[in-house]
Amino acid sequence: MTTFEPSDTLKRLPVQFFAHLRAKAAPLIEAGYDVIDLGIGNPDQPTPTFIVEELKAAADDPQNDKYGPYRGYRYLREAVAEYYLREYGVTLDPETEVAVLHGSKAGIVEISQCLLNAGDTVLLPNPSYPDYLSGIALANAKIASLPLLAENDFLPEYDLVEPTVAAKAKLLFLNYPNNPTAATATAEFFAETVAFAQKNNICVAHDFAYGSLTFDNKKSLSFLQTPGAKDTGVEFFTLSKSHNMAGWRIGFAVGNASVIESINLMQDHTNVSLYGGIQRAAAKALLSDQTSAKELAAVYERRRNAFISELEPTGLEIHKPKGSFYVWIKVPDGFTSEAFFDVLLLQAHVIVTTGNGFGTLGEGYIRVGLSQPDERLLEAAKRIAGLALFNSIKAEKILNN
Repeated sequence: MTTFEPSDTLKRLPVQFFAHLRAKAAPLIEAGYDVIDLGIGNPDQPTPTFIVEELKAAADDPQNDKYGPYRGYRYLREAVAEYYLREYGVTLDPETEVAVLHGSKAGIVEISQCLLNAGDTVLLPNPSYPDYLSGIALANAKIASLPLLAENDFLPEYDLVEPTVAAKAKLLFLNYPNNPTAATATAEFFAETVAFAQKNNICVAHDFAYGSLTFDNKKSLSFLQTPGAKDTGVEFFTLSKSHNMAGWRIGFAVGNASVIESINLMQDHTNVSLYGGIQRAAAKALLSDQTSAKELAAVYERRRNAFISELEPTGLEIHKPKGSFYVWIKVPDGFTSEAFFDVLLLQAHVIVTTGNGFGTLGEGYIRVGLSQPDERLLEAAKRIAGLALFNSIKAEKILNN
């Protein structure tokens, strides 16, 4: 069989490191070991019944058997606008400031291709969600790293960006509540972001995938709530996390009209809208009173508390999540992220995600996902806490004291 060489564009794409981690676990799983996977960000709860029922009803409507409008049905864009007005006090024009997406990942990858030319500079947090790299690679753009450090609550410091780099940058990615660190943003930080973006003519792309998942009676801030934000960028939202609709692949981008038009234009050439039934169900979800979304956040908060409580005796440095459904944990002294992953896999039969897969500054951390049933999550924590490694660490601390 003839082998055809892939394009240089495909060769620029980063390695899918999640697949690499699962490949390491495959032999244990095949051998019959009970391996608990805390490495993925895939919601384990079902989609709320009222949303599923809306899809069922929509499937009986022959109108949804046809191609829908390229840019999505107006009723969905209106639902998005109503959602943002109700939840965040942000006014959106459904015609010019909302783009319907095949999941927010599609828009996150597309925005680099929409706004960047080969050689352009992107400001990218380190660590960050790996799929930002995919769009940047497809656009053949250059990355300038923005360090996210624990001492600054995992928020970038714009004062540390070289003025010459800031002047060349065209796009800035942000993500709060954050994946992987689970940090949240403040109003002051978003105001600094707008000022920095306006000064340097940079478009801000804020990934708000975990916007509905915050804890301790707090509510996440939308970037667009910040004065001037709609002039400087867009925000991506997905129903995957807020309403357990990951497999439905439905999300949207909102904000700056020129960027929304660019995203829509890209999709005019790559997609032919979404199935109308999914759009109807998404509108139903957005127009609901959000009780199911609040209940879901409470589930993850309960899991967070139980998981961290079980691990406290180990002495691990755990950054208590303020949002998302992840826990960001510093590995013990003397370990790399990969080495600690191997210990957890081989000795506790627990899969996590290595921090170095999110960027160089993720080295020395692991990310744990809370998207497993409570009993499985607690079992994983008990296995980790029971490792001989931590018994020796406890003994050493006792001796040193």
